[in-house]
Amino acid sequence: MARSIKKGPFVDGHLMVKVERARAINDKKPIKTWSRRSTITPDFVGLTVAVHNGKAHIPVYVSENMVGPQARRIRADAYLQGPLVDKKVAAPAPPRKK
Repeated sequence: MARSIKKGPFVDGHLMVKVERARAINDKKPIKTWSRRSTITPDFVGLTVAVHNGKAHIPVYVSENMVGPQARRIRADAYLQGPLVDKKVAAPAPPRKK
């Protein structure tokens, strides 16, 4: 179920404070956050947010196309893995010497 328009988008207070501080001093360092439930607002555009994926913080540069969805839906790790490899097909074994 979607969030009410009357309430507006949800952003954790501590994350919004970090974003406002980074905007005020024009800081380009990644903003670390564990708040994957926060919605990406237009205030985030142009900043790098390091979203925790359960194992590590993944830095994501927020562009205008990313405004709207929640931080958990932005998957930078999918782009960092490289091309997918079919793991079922193993390399052929070298011939055995007699």
